[in-house]
Amino acid sequence: MLRKLLPGLMLLGILLIITNTQCIPSKKEILTDVNLDFKDPVYRQLYVYQDQLLTDSILPFFQHRDPSYRYAAALSFASNKDPEAIDSLMVLLEDEVQEVKVAAAYALGQIGNEKSGPALVKAFATDTLATTQKFKRTVLEAIGKSASGDYLDNISRVKNYFRSDTLLLEGQAYAIYRYALRGINSLAGTNRMVDLLSKKGYPESVRLIAANYLYRTKNIKLDTFAGKFYQVAQRENNPQILQALAIAIGKTKKPVGLEALKYLYGKSDDFRVRVNVIRAMGNYDYLEVKDLVANALNSNNQHIAQAASQFFIDYGNAREASLYFSTAKKTETLSWQVRNNLFRAANRHVPGYFVNTINNISGEIKTRFETPGDNVYEKAGLLKALSEYGWNYKYIYQKGYQSEQTIIRSASVDALAQIAMKPNFDKYFGGSAPRVKKELATYFQEAIEKGDIAMIAYAAQVLRMPSLGFKEVVDSIDYMIAAMAKLELPKEIEIKYELQKSVDYFNNTTGVTNQPPRYNHPIDWDLIGGINPDAEAKIFTSKGEITLSLLLQHAPGTVANFVQLARNNFYDNKKFHRVISNFVAQGGCPRGDGYGGLDYTIRSELGMAYYDDAGYVGMASAGNHTECTQWFITHAPTPHLDGNYTIFAKVKSGMDIVNQLEIGDRITDIKIQN
Repeated sequence: MLRKLLPGLMLLGILLIITNTQCIPSKKEILTDVNLDFKDPVYRQLYVYQDQLLTDSILPFFQHRDPSYRYAAALSFASNKDPEAIDSLMVLLEDEVQEVKVAAAYALGQIGNEKSGPALVKAFATDTLATTQKFKRTVLEAIGKSASGDYLDNISRVKNYFRSDTLLLEGQAYAIYRYALRGINSLAGTNRMVDLLSKKGYPESVRLIAANYLYRTKNIKLDTFAGKFYQVAQRENNPQILQALAIAIGKTKKPVGLEALKYLYGKSDDFRVRVNVIRAMGNYDYLEVKDLVANALNSNNQHIAQAASQFFIDYGNAREASLYFSTAKKTETLSWQVRNNLFRAANRHVPGYFVNTINNISGEIKTRFETPGDNVYEKAGLLKALSEYGWNYKYIYQKGYQSEQTIIRSASVDALAQIAMKPNFDKYFGGSAPRVKKELATYFQEAIEKGDIAMIAYAAQVLRMPSLGFKEVVDSIDYMIAAMAKLELPKEIEIKYELQKSVDYFNNTTGVTNQPPRYNHPIDWDLIGGINPDAEAKIFTSKGEITLSLLLQHAPGTVANFVQLARNNFYDNKKFHRVISNFVAQGGCPRGDGYGGLDYTIRSELGMAYYDDAGYVGMASAGNHTECTQWFITHAPTPHLDGNYTIFAKVKSGMDIVNQLEIGDRITDIKIQN
């Protein structure tokens, strides 16, 4: 019987061996697909190593036969930015899987070390496959982020890319732009960016990068391009490009540039364009632009009206100081932000010999400050308006420091700091300047000793400014060291950074600052496992509803943190404490002044995501890996934030509500829709 069964058993065994062999990849088989799955225990472990900044535990994955893990390991250093990984990442530039090569190049750019430059240039030159434009784009950007300036002109002079070569053109534009953000620019780079913006047929994404270069880059001469910019203004319809172009036009300081700005203001009804037109008009004669700006004070759009009032702070004159005051005092239709700005403008520009007017302005502001009211942000703004007349310093100290409102106390230190930073401090206070400086130093010391973190931050920052000379009047910094010892870490890590910098300044030493806090908040993988890839967050505010698409695949740890806080009702009744036109609306601070958080920090997740559109949601931080509860929503593209602030969501609907948000508006609730 056994003999009869043996042939059948042998056949069955052979079939099982064949079947099992087909299920197991041959060791010689090359895997090429990159698939990341949060349920994969190996990938989870690798991500935990990333979260814990464990470079030595990540590097072995560079040799893993599965490209998914090589990709994830390489990309982890885009967030961790550890120079120890540079040599290993340079090897991955020759990986057989394109996605892995791209991740390695991107990470090298994020680390930002010149050592990577030659390897990146070689990788670009030797990779000749037509299908690798994404790799070349990433390499070019990485060169701009990390390499020495020796390569800038060669990159800038390349003009043989076809207009259909979108990725290559983006890479070139990003390389030039990233160099500029590092303070490295050249005439060749500027000329190329002007071409990319002004010549017809280039992709919109490339023109957007070029426009932001011309907007953000310092110390570039644009006067010869005024005519070209006017032509672009006439045919361009993308407001995100136009709002950046407006600032570039202002830099030309040419008459045709002013005509272009006036044309743009009339052409576009997008508030972002009009705001930047007003800002750019500061480069022109006050009398030529003041009527347009004055009319903008009455705009129904808060951003435009506030930009106009800020213009008079920055560029107003003594002859019209009384007009700013009377407008602020009599025009009750103005928002409190606009009114406060006009008070500031009046106080800043009123001549010192107009004693009665000075007293009237300060008296009106003080009366409003002391009038009962619930809007602490308005009162904080009034203290800043008072600071424009430096002799108000004692009043600001007395009223601000004794306030029971956290925001008022921190605003009072900020206001005193503004007085200390007056560029003509000694002339302004005359023979009393040494005494006033000594008093201010005493006030700043008291602010630090009080233990309020925002007061500490403002005081520490101003005391270490070399141009202000506080070293000459501060006898001891023991109070700084004592205050630093009392901080709650990691919750108050930002304040530790500020105090450490000031201690180093006074001791003439170089301390270790901006080191990320120790790992203290593990990622909740069970929570992540329960979040759908298409999950949304609905934010209910005092202005209306905003719906976010959560980017779980891109920033799982951050999304998990946000979801947990929302489900615990942490964000209920928190306020938007920071709103900057054409930039961000920021909320999530438990203190309401931007210095609050909880007793933990999470890690930055800085993968290949870009602030190339309005409505991206990023985490506020005091440096990489210090994030906690605060987040912001962008009004416009903000590519200068790329690679430094975690993107974890995108506005799906309600961008009109985002654009209406003002300082003090409330988050009433956040619901996660899974």
